[in-house]
Amino acid sequence: MTSPILEYADKVWRGVVRADEVPLSVLRAAGAQELTHGVAMWPAFGNVYAVRGDEGLALFDTGNAVDAPAMYQAIRRWSDQPIKYAIFSHGHMDHVAGTEAFDEEDGPRPIVVAHEGIARRFARYGRTAGYNSVIDQRQFGFIRMSWPTNYRVPDLTYQNRMNLSLGDVTFQLRHARGETDDATWAFLPERGVLLTGDLFVWVAPSAGGPQKVQRYPDEWAVALRKMATMNAELLLPGHGLPIAGADRVRQALVDTADYLDSLVEQTLDLMNAGVRLDEILHTVKPPRELADRVYLKPFYDEPEFIVRNIWRLHGGWHDGNPAHLKPAPDAVFAKAVAELASGAASLAGRAIVAAADGDLRLASQLAELAAQADPEDHKVHEIRARVYALRVQNETGALARGIFAWAAAESRSKITGLDILDVYHEVAGGQMWWIPGAAR
Repeated sequence: MTSPILEYADKVWRGVVRADEVPLSVLRAAGAQELTHGVAMWPAFGNVYAVRGDEGLALFDTGNAVDAPAMYQAIRRWSDQPIKYAIFSHGHMDHVAGTEAFDEEDGPRPIVVAHEGIARRFARYGRTAGYNSVIDQRQFGFIRMSWPTNYRVPDLTYQNRMNLSLGDVTFQLRHARGETDDATWAFLPERGVLLTGDLFVWVAPSAGGPQKVQRYPDEWAVALRKMATMNAELLLPGHGLPIAGADRVRQALVDTADYLDSLVEQTLDLMNAGVRLDEILHTVKPPRELADRVYLKPFYDEPEFIVRNIWRLHGGWHDGNPAHLKPAPDAVFAKAVAELASGAASLAGRAIVAAADGDLRLASQLAELAAQADPEDHKVHEIRARVYALRVQNETGALARGIFAWAAAESRSKITGLDILDVYHEVAGGQMWWIPGAAR
């Protein structure tokens, strides 16, 4: 069986087509496409999968709230069988927000199944809704986004493993800790299908997340290796395109595990030698042969951020620099440095020199100190905005681009009096979707 989705997936794997050249909006408009017997995909920012069995349908993930109406129509055009199960791969909002229309159908509601940790996640989201709204605006440019506070809680949870049946189809659900602590992956032995959730997403693993809670790269790699032993013929990821063929599936999973393991072992070796985080960040690199894989490019998260999370997981939050243990407030330190440098304007001028020399990291630090030392100086903010706009242009990772775009927009809003969100997209060049082509 073939489909346009599988055809594009093959081309991306072989390097004939770049991931950002895949017309996902066209594929999405075509509806749910059957990829193998009784298994359909609706390709969206967060993919939705439907599996047909003798006893009805099961969904694996239900997507986000914005796409939910279109997703519902796509699934229902593919099959009108009742939904028996809706399985959440993890609790991120782009995977769990599309059940409402199915719940409202005549007959029993779908049984929502998830790892037991999702309830704890939803409770935490309720307590940090304001923070989540802020960081999603900063990270993705969601215009006046308001974080939800009501969630479709699971009807059935499990701890380590669970099997579900649709008669002739079995879902072997397994728990893992990776990007989240509540992740579920599933194998369908009768169909040879592996559903990974966000444990595999066609970019470098999101094990860094500078504005998110702890990730678990060690256990993530273990889960990937376990999945590789399933000998699946078809891998269906949480984001991005499928991978077809047992050899390709195994390679993608093992390569990603090796990528994570290398970062972990390099970091731990240096930690065990007493090296500070600053030196580790600029020393540890993924193996070149893995970093060049089409499915391990740092288009969202980055190795540097992953190293920080490895340090946090194994060593706590202190970076080893004693001056950072109980530092002066940023503004106090910035004013002291500005006095030594003959003022905030002088610091900002030095940031321009650093940027011209190609050292945008140093330029950012100097511009930030200048703005903190004199937060009302519009000339300083103009330089800060230009430095961070340059960073946006020179970064490959969407996380970094989003944060730097927000910083540039902060300074431009200070100068113009406009709302930050009104100038954000001018700087960012569009929303910072993290899968190439996902916003197309």
